[in-house]
Amino acid sequence: MDKEKGDVLLKLARKTIADKLGIKTDEPNELKSSLSDDIFASRRGTFVTLKINDQLRGCIGNLEPDKSIIEGVKDNAINAAFHDPRFPALSKQELKKVDIEVSLLTKPRELEYKDADDLLNKLRVNIDGVIIQKGFYRATFLPQVWEQLPDKKIFLEHLCMKAGLSDDAWKKPGLKVMTYQVQYFEEKN
Repeated sequence: MDKEKGDVLLKLARKTIADKLGIKTDEPNELKSSLSDDIFASRRGTFVTLKINDQLRGCIGNLEPDKSIIEGVKDNAINAAFHDPRFPALSKQELKKVDIEVSLLTKPRELEYKDADDLLNKLRVNIDGVIIQKGFYRATFLPQVWEQLPDKKIFLEHLCMKAGLSDDAWKKPGLKVMTYQVQYFEEKN
């Protein structure tokens, strides 16, 4: 997907949030026309991330390609703005300050590994998004998280804690690991 289409997705996410807040936006017909391209109807996992001053303000997505790109971006924009349990609902005032990022995911694939060292060797910094799962515990970090956590061990420790596991669960047997890649588009105010 090219940057122009990515910009359309960013506008869609912003308009979806603005509509929910009751804020009128320009260009509804232009946006609708831009979204008529068949690529937006394809099914992909999507994430919408909200940041204020480069600090996370909400991030929700779907890992599996179970929705069209349009549906995924709209649903995840609403969920990131109003239903991320880590944050209160976004206010009208905050929307002006928010930078939006939309990520399109490849289908996650299981990563086969023998032990902790093999896992570390197979992870690709700044390329792989990582999903871990053990029983009912599950969490993911988008590849963009490598920017804040470039050390593979620390990355995995934080991901385990996000899942509700001990920080060393990645060293123990029984952990399912999946990877995916993303193409992302971001606003910068």
